Amino acid sequence: MSCWFEGPLAAFDTETTGIDVEQDRIVSAALVVQSSSGAAPRIYRWLVNPGVPIPEEAVAIHGLTQNHLNREGRWPAPVMEEVARALAAQAAAGTPLVIMNAPFDLTMLDRELRRHRAKSLSDYLGCSSMCVLDPRVLDKYLDRYRKGRRTLTDLCEHYGVTLTAAHDAAADAVGALEVVRALCLRFGPRLEELSPAELHARQAVWHAAQARGLQSWFARNGCEEAVDPAWPLRPDLPAAA
Repeated sequence: MSCWFEGPLAAFDTETTGIDVEQDRIVSAALVVQSSSGAAPRIYRWLVNPGVPIPEEAVAIHGLTQNHLNREGRWPAPVMEEVARALAAQAAAGTPLVIMNAPFDLTMLDRELRRHRAKSLSDYLGCSSMCVLDPRVLDKYLDRYRKGRRTLTDLCEHYGVTLTAAHDAAADAVGALEVVRALCLRFGPRLEELSPAELHARQAVWHAAQARGLQSWFARNGCEEAVDPAWPLRPDLPAAA
């Protein structure tokens, strides 16, 4: 009998102007939907002209230049509406949603929706709840003593997943989805009895513990950086509206 992680999964990823979820903007997004392990994925892509300058350091990561986005990108408001409705449809269908470092991408989307649509992500979800699977949180909990970095590139290499084009939203979404399938297969005895909803709830606890551990490490090493324990979405700040 197959387990739920061999069935339908979706994955979401964004590329942005920077790493500040309150101020930076989305320049591309992708949603990948796969009916079962090994099936051909359906890929939905969005390209955004954010209406603000694209920093050179961001272009160096994702390759989306100001000229290209000015030419090919769409205005943010309709794109954010489409993306939010697409994620809400997956939530309504009960499809688990894979998001690498979910608090970044979901919070970024939430702030863009507030900025351009005067709505939050939860407004689009309505009565539906997302079941998020975050490869970074899962890997850190299930294999906590493994040395080394845990970027998406690192996780793909560790779990034998081919990442075709790092920092392309669609490629990263496919890679994260396949990492979750491989990770769940490897740690099946510890996960197969948990439903996606139960696993979602546990990841919130695991992420908070991981954040506390990282905050303690920062404190011991004289770093003042704050680590947000919220998962999968950071609380709204008045300045974000």
